[in-house]
Amino acid sequence: MTLSSMLLGCLVMFAVTYATKAVGLLLVKKQIKNRYIQSFLYYLPYSVLAVMVFPSMLFSTSFLWSGIAGAAVALALSFFRCGLLPVSVASIAAVYLVEQLFLLLA
Repeated sequence: MTLSSMLLGCLVMFAVTYATKAVGLLLVKKQIKNRYIQSFLYYLPYSVLAVMVFPSMLFSTSFLWSGIAGAAVALALSFFRCGLLPVSVASIAAVYLVEQLFLLLA
């Protein structure tokens, strides 16, 4: 992953997050009472971030299986509501261990 692609990704994430927050402030004068629209505006930045991060999470490693292992560990720990730091460290450790296992077997 190059620096320009990372900066472009950050710019897109910023634009999506800012746009969803600005829609509520600039276009709507009253408080939004529709639960569907509130939910849509709340979860849109998270879904866009997930769509941008997930493919690169799988294919940025040397082996596809290490990316899958890291994603599985991150999803499992997130399901049990662990914090961001333990999830990140555990998924990085899982990727590292699977990479080392594949290098030993090759």
